[in-house]
Amino acid sequence: MSVTTSRNKGFTLLEILIAVVLLAILTAAIYGSYFTVLRARERASEGMESRRELGSTLDLISREFATASALYNRDDKRLRFVVEDRDNFGKPASNLEMTTLTPPSSLGRKESGVIDVQYRMVAKDKQQILTRLEQDVFFESADAKGYPQMERISSFLVECYDGSKWVRSWDTALNGALPKMLRITVQVDEDGRLLEYSALAPSSKSIGL
Repeated sequence: MSVTTSRNKGFTLLEILIAVVLLAILTAAIYGSYFTVLRARERASEGMESRRELGSTLDLISREFATASALYNRDDKRLRFVVEDRDNFGKPASNLEMTTLTPPSSLGRKESGVIDVQYRMVAKDKQQILTRLEQDVFFESADAKGYPQMERISSFLVECYDGSKWVRSWDTALNGALPKMLRITVQVDEDGRLLEYSALAPSSKSIGL
């Protein structure tokens, strides 16, 4: 009489530990790749948003300056254009103020459409922000407040061309006229890199408006 012995071979503890370790490594690699791609998409989205802010800001200042130059009358002291040369820890942080026009709003308040616009660099949450404040020249409002025009900005430089050279300061009360052209240079931080962008804004008289 023969006896047949059947043995079911299972996994040893060492084999199970090796499988768990390999699974953990594979899972970490998959999650690492996923979050890397996610961070790259977020950085790309932030970069696109920063460029949109930059483009709209430069375009807005250019249009406001063209309108200001068409509106300016040296005999009316309420119409101002001032550029102050300032710096923030060695980086340009110009102050820009000008009288220009704006379309009427739908807020139902008294407004002339003639506004004084001010651009300033301010620090907020350890970041530099370019703010914009507008105030009606003829109907002053006590609740006029500045709002962020552009974030993640490192420097803001406004230069004025007087017909022969570029200068960093201007005041119509002293110069008696507006500059023939503005040069706005903005430095932004994109993913740890400082990138510089510039735009030229001619006066309306320079372009024959």
